Amino acid sequence: MFFVRIQLVLGLFCLFTACQTSQSNSVETSIENEGVQLIVLGTVQDGGSPHLGCTKSCCSDLTAEQKAKRMVSCLGLVNNKTHEYWVFDASPDFSKQDEWLHKEYAHLKPQAAGIFLTHAHIGHYTGLMYLGREAQNAQQLPVYAMPRMLHFLKNNGPWSQLVDLKNIALVPITSGESQTIDQQIKVTPIVVPHRDEFSETVGYHITGPTKSALFIPDIDKWNRWDEDINEWIGKVDYAFLDATFYDGDELKNRAMSEIPHPFVVESIAQFETLSETDKRKIYFIHLNHSNPLLLENSAQSLKLKAQPYQVARLGLKVNL
Repeated sequence: MFFVRIQLVLGLFCLFTACQTSQSNSVETSIENEGVQLIVLGTVQDGGSPHLGCTKSCCSDLTAEQKAKRMVSCLGLVNNKTHEYWVFDASPDFSKQDEWLHKEYAHLKPQAAGIFLTHAHIGHYTGLMYLGREAQNAQQLPVYAMPRMLHFLKNNGPWSQLVDLKNIALVPITSGESQTIDQQIKVTPIVVPHRDEFSETVGYHITGPTKSALFIPDIDKWNRWDEDINEWIGKVDYAFLDATFYDGDELKNRAMSEIPHPFVVESIAQFETLSETDKRKIYFIHLNHSNPLLLENSAQSLKLKAQPYQVARLGLKVNL
């Protein structure tokens, strides 16, 4: 009888151990199976929302929850197998976005493996300030940028201090040339027309193990580009595209010709000939504080929901 009891205890112990091992492997497998993912870390235009000086209802009527979700346009790129991550644009909300990302992916390394910059407008690079000795004191964090953008960072404070103190390591990139950033991921910059006061402007073609995405948060009108946006949408699985303004009536006190983004209504007309499948690839991002698409239940958002197009929202994840 004693021997039988010993066998029973050993059997239960083995079963418990196997169960624990199985659960542990299940967690690891689920993380590994997610592979490479893009995650939306911000959707708002450079000035953020609420917008400084705005007393209209689009800013004054926001709830605390809405304000917390309104971070400036940014994408995160996560490799769950290596626990590394990259960021596309260092926004003024970079500190909060990095914290939020680590809560979503607790297994990530403390420091980003790299930052890809699109251009030198305030919503797209000023988050680099959090990498300095006053904040993270990053160590040789790779910052990928085009030639004029690199020159701008090297020769203007306080960004030049990040270079001198080796908080960041500038990595030159060239339009149309792919950067292989790990065994599973390639990133290719694509020059686009925009207001290039201090640097050129690029979008990015991001290629993972099985899928790819296009990220163009800022561009002038589609017809000013020497490439065909419709053809690009056909080549990728996801397209995160500039939707700064819904239409031309949005800002009464500004000359819209000075800020010639493609209006959402213009983009919808541009994409009319696309297949339903291609239209579903499109996520509108980089929304001005005045853009009614920021409100999920606005008439414009509901109208868009009835079509295949989508609006990027904080926390959206897609697999690459």
